[in-house]
Amino acid sequence: MIFASDNWSGAHPAVNAAIAAESGGMAAAYGASTLDRAVEQRFNEIFEREVAVFFVGTGTAANSLAFAAVNRPGGVVLCHREAHVIEDECGAPEFFTHGARMAPIDGDGGRIDPVNLQRELSRFKPDFVHAGQPMAVSISQPGEAGTLYSAEEIQVIAGIAHGRDLALHMDGARFANGLIASGLSPAEMTWKRGVDILSFGATKNGCWCAEAVVFFEPERARQFPYIRKRGAQLFSKTRFVAAQFMAYFGDGLWLEMATHANAMADRLRAGIDASPHARQAWETHTNESFAILEKPTAERLRAEGAVFYDWNPPHALHTLIGENETLVRLVTSWSTEEAEVDRFSQLLA
Repeated sequence: MIFASDNWSGAHPAVNAAIAAESGGMAAAYGASTLDRAVEQRFNEIFEREVAVFFVGTGTAANSLAFAAVNRPGGVVLCHREAHVIEDECGAPEFFTHGARMAPIDGDGGRIDPVNLQRELSRFKPDFVHAGQPMAVSISQPGEAGTLYSAEEIQVIAGIAHGRDLALHMDGARFANGLIASGLSPAEMTWKRGVDILSFGATKNGCWCAEAVVFFEPERARQFPYIRKRGAQLFSKTRFVAAQFMAYFGDGLWLEMATHANAMADRLRAGIDASPHARQAWETHTNESFAILEKPTAERLRAEGAVFYDWNPPHALHTLIGENETLVRLVTSWSTEEAEVDRFSQLLA
């Protein structure tokens, strides 16, 4: 009963087979192979336009280097208060941008409130050099709380960002899970609603090490090859990352795995709702669930072999949790089995 993280899951057999198939022979290095080019074309097809794609090794690298691509002196990235880029990346965005700051914005359910975003942007006056200058707005889809922006909400935030000549970045570490839950197409969830740069994650959804930075206007990416090289993310044998993506996209595998992970989370949420010893902390529709458990229940579940993380309550929701309760995060993956979920639900009941 492993619900700690989808990072704990393995790689899908099709992904492993694709890597093995590339293990022999020779191919051009540094992104110049035939396979690299084929995967770049596949990204164009998925997003229904020409995009610029750059493979990197981790989601943190994708986010940090994306910010470096739009950096300004005294730069500030505006993001949700509980966003991964501000809470869980150990200062990497600040490091790779050579000192840019993350400015936290409040909003319910892990989503930026447009009114709060406007208010925070108004604090940065063009003629007041001491405050620095905004350089990007970053949203997560799904967010750190497992929630989703609607297409309309993305478009509103994009309009605010573009009104200040700022890029809109999307952290898509669980992009496929968000896509399935939203019912949108990749284009509708990104550039058609105003997203400029996407951190596209596949590692959590069945790959071994496959992340990418996607620019929806290739002209914006002219300097990115140098930024990626300087950031030590230009792998010589990039065909092994490309092979993962080729298998990932093949026959809709990426959507199939995300659909399964989300369905297992739905099954898990049903078990939480049926238990007298637990309740959902808030509503989610992706592969992350957040539950408030009685502390003895959490201890009993762990004693029976369940693995999950305690979770810091969102700033605005700390009063939801009673003295004898704890907030936990439960994450399902492409490899989660129904029997695991059902056993957990039985113990929870």
